[in-house]
Amino acid sequence: MNEKLDALLLYCKDQGRVCPMPVRWNDLYKLLPNKKQVGAGWIPPLPLILAAWYEPALSKMLRLEEHLKWASNNDALNDVDQFLRGLPESEWFHFGD
Repeated sequence: MNEKLDALLLYCKDQGRVCPMPVRWNDLYKLLPNKKQVGAGWIPPLPLILAAWYEPALSKMLRLEEHLKWASNNDALNDVDQFLRGLPESEWFHFGD
């Protein structure tokens, strides 16, 4: 991994953060380039929102990490970093929310 990705992954876990709230996570997903539909699914996989919002926090954290790695591998990490660091704390889902 690169330093920028490592720093963003740490930021996303700081202060008990799990993932962006659903609407904002969907906005983040729209920033990811080169998405592909494969059968009934997508690469990278869709955010855990809507019915999937009730998945455990760890699953959400791992899915967000997958999105950040995708951004890094597809030259979109700067945009994703700026987007996530610009979210107010109220737009993040936290442990215990």
